[in-house]
Amino acid sequence: MAVGEYPFPIMHPVKGVKLTAVCAGIKKVNRRDVVLFELAEGSNVAGVFTKNAFCAAPVTVCREHLAKAPIRFLIINSGNANACTGEQGLVDAKATCAAIAQLKGVKAEQVLPFSTGVIGEPLPVAKIIAVIPEALEKATENGWEDAGAGIMTTDTRAKGFSEQFVYQEKTITVNGIAKGAGMIKPNMATMLGYIATDAKISQILLQQLAREAADKSFNRITIDGDTSTNDSCILIASGQVDLPEITEASGELYEKLRATILAAHVHLAKSIVSDGEGATKFVTVAVSGGATRDECLDVGYAVAHSPLIKTALFASDPNWGRIVAAIGYAGVENLDASKVMVHLNDVLIVEKGGRAASYTEEQGQNVMSGAEIAININLNRGSSAETIWTTDLSYEYVRINADYRS
Repeated sequence: MAVGEYPFPIMHPVKGVKLTAVCAGIKKVNRRDVVLFELAEGSNVAGVFTKNAFCAAPVTVCREHLAKAPIRFLIINSGNANACTGEQGLVDAKATCAAIAQLKGVKAEQVLPFSTGVIGEPLPVAKIIAVIPEALEKATENGWEDAGAGIMTTDTRAKGFSEQFVYQEKTITVNGIAKGAGMIKPNMATMLGYIATDAKISQILLQQLAREAADKSFNRITIDGDTSTNDSCILIASGQVDLPEITEASGELYEKLRATILAAHVHLAKSIVSDGEGATKFVTVAVSGGATRDECLDVGYAVAHSPLIKTALFASDPNWGRIVAAIGYAGVENLDASKVMVHLNDVLIVEKGGRAASYTEEQGQNVMSGAEIAININLNRGSSAETIWTTDLSYEYVRINADYRS
C-alpha cells in the first residue's frame, strides 16, 4: 500500500559511479539483496548517520572509514541489520570491506558497509562475500533501478530521483535512491539514502551540504516515531565533470548544485513517507508563526506522532479536538491558545480559542477523505516556520510489524 504517484524515474548515468544489485539469499531466495557501488578514484564522499546509541556495526565502521581514507566502494545488504550484534557484528562488517579490498587492490578503509533489516541476528557474511565478485563484474552506470530495488525491506516500491542541469555547456547530473517505510523518525529515519553527482566539490563543502540536505528532508519525516539503529545518508561527488572544483559556498554553480541536491533529498524523503507501512494518507504538518524553529518542530512532531490523530486520519474523521490537544501539550511556553489558527487544507477549523464560526463538519470530512492532507497551524507568536511530512496509522501497519520477522 502506498500513497500518491512516485514512479521510479529514468535515471541518467552519473559519470564515475557504477552500481548493481545481486542475489545472496540473505532472507529470501532469488531476491536482489546485495548492492554495490564503485566510485571513480578521486571521488569525495560525505555521510550523515543515526543518533541511536545502539547504532549498527556498519554505521560504526562507516564513521571510522570516512575519517581514514578516500572511499572507492559501498556495499549494502538488505534483510539483516547487523545491529546489536556485538563485536562479531563489527568483525563481519569489516570482513565484507576486506573482501572487496582484496579483489580490487584498495584498502579495506576505502569501502563503506551498510545493512538494513532485522535487528539482533548475525550477519550471514559468507553469503555476502560469495556474491561480491559477481557484483563487481556487473556494476554499471545504468544500475540505479536494480540498486533501488535491492536496498528495499518492507518498501512496496523503489524510490529514485534523477535531474540534470547545464553550467558553462557542461551537463551535471544528480541521482539518488533511498529505502524506508517504517521505523521512521528524525535523526534520521529508518532509512538508507544514496545521492550522487558527477560535479567536483570539496570534501568540506560536501559534508556541509550532506548535513543541510538531511536536516531539511530526512530529518523532517516521521511515520511512527521510532529512530532506527542503521540510518545512513551518503552524498557522493565523483568529480568527473570537467569543471573547476567548488570550494566556496557561493556562486552560480554552487547554488545550482545545492538546489538540485536539496531537491533530491526532499523528493526521496517524501517518497519514503508516501510508502509508509500501511499508509493511506500523505500528511503535511506545516507550523508557522513560531517564536523559534524548535517550538515549531515541537508542535509539528506532537501532531505528527499522536496516535489519536494518526488513527483519525486513517478513519477520515475530522476530529480536530485531537489536533488542538496535541498543540497544547507540545511544550510551547506561554502559548496563547486564543491566537492559534488551524486549517485543514484551506478550511479554517480553529480560531480564537475554539471552533471557527465558519467551519462545518462537512468541510472537514471532505478534506479528510482525500489521500493528501495538509494540517496548517499558525501560532501567531513569531516568524519561524517548519514543515514535517507524515502518514496515518492503519490496521495494515500493525499487521506488517506484527509479521515482520516471520
